[in-house]
Amino acid sequence: MDCARLWLGLLLPVVAALDFSYHHQPEMEAFLKSISQNYSSITHLHSIGESVEGRNLWVLIVGRFPNEHRIGIPEFKYVANMHGDEAVGRELLLHLIEYLVTSDGRDPEITNLINSTRIHIMPSMNPDGFEAVLKPDCFYNKGRENSNFYDLNRNFPDAFEFNTVPRQPETVAVMKWLNTETFVLSANLHGGALVASYPFDNGVPATGTLYSRSLTPDDDVFQYLARTYASRNPDMRKRNPCRTKIEFPGGIVNGYFWYPLKGGMQDYNYIWAQCFEITLELSCCKYPRKEKLPSFWNENKDSLIDYIKQVHIGVKGQIFDQNGTPLPNVTVEVQDRKHVCPYRTNKFGEYYLLLLPGVYVIEVTVPGHNPHLTEVTIPPKSQNFSALKKDILLPFTGQLDHIPESDPLCPIIPLYRDLQGHSAATKPSLFLFLVTLFHILFK
Repeated sequence: MDCARLWLGLLLPVVAALDFSYHHQPEMEAFLKSISQNYSSITHLHSIGESVEGRNLWVLIVGRFPNEHRIGIPEFKYVANMHGDEAVGRELLLHLIEYLVTSDGRDPEITNLINSTRIHIMPSMNPDGFEAVLKPDCFYNKGRENSNFYDLNRNFPDAFEFNTVPRQPETVAVMKWLNTETFVLSANLHGGALVASYPFDNGVPATGTLYSRSLTPDDDVFQYLARTYASRNPDMRKRNPCRTKIEFPGGIVNGYFWYPLKGGMQDYNYIWAQCFEITLELSCCKYPRKEKLPSFWNENKDSLIDYIKQVHIGVKGQIFDQNGTPLPNVTVEVQDRKHVCPYRTNKFGEYYLLLLPGVYVIEVTVPGHNPHLTEVTIPPKSQNFSALKKDILLPFTGQLDHIPESDPLCPIIPLYRDLQGHSAATKPSLFLFLVTLFHILFK
């Protein structure tokens, strides 16, 4: 740890501590602008668009290089308040921002995290809905939907069936935002339950729906990510903290198994934005009394920090031709876990693959050339807040033309609709088959 940086931490600006209450749009904006001004060297505040009623969709970036992407520095994001009446996540992210910036230079772990990660935080995706809540309630409030009365977590393109609902301004803004950054890992924060839910939320038989689940090719990683968050939250890791009809062993659940939904944001992130996203349900009560907020912060702080660290698992690097020129838009996949929309390098020729420890074969595919195979071994622990770095030099010359950032890597259609199968992870075990058969015969 750089001792000079720790001494510098003692000289960092001090701003008034954020109180534990619900902050409406003017208060939230004032707080974010104050943070941006007082910690300008490690933060950047910008709006990715506007809500139906014209409120800004603010994002604060925290990182050593907040104003631009740096090669080898992964992009992480948190999004909250997608449902305007689910308010806990909104406040937790404001406190997370305060904790990160005030810990830089004082806490070696947070300082290393800021040095090695570009952290994007959107406290409210649905500010109109939040402002529409007149009488907070634990179960349902008027502000769940946006001002056009659309549920934003049913408003994204779907990979399994056509989603014909009109795309809302907030959704369009997020989709454009995902095209401008190389996001690697994400979580969206909700309320009304206590569980970490992982993709898929929708599905087809090829992803396992005949067995009441819908699994991605990266199911092992998603279960690990969900457990990482839940294991640090003392209430979430209980089987049924909200005393509902369904139990969540270990505090995690497959989204489709819980309840299928069309047009969800986490599936869209994974398929079209190359970003692993899970959904965090953080409170049994959607809009609890403000007096409960300190306990929610204490129960989630460690989980929020630990989850950000997971952006550094797996392998990362650049793809070059034999002249050392970075190659954008080439396909980089792991054998035996290929995506329905193949993952590609960004405009800098970078790739990021979240993987658990083990031996993998990376397959790089460039049109007109045979696939190039590279074996990598992911060590048991990431080193110094960094995934394994593996640059790959291809044995030919010739840079590919760059695809404009506004163009999707794959068409926005139900890509899974006609797929027969994609991963061994979707194949049922004998035990699951017997449990399912028992359920059908004796329910």
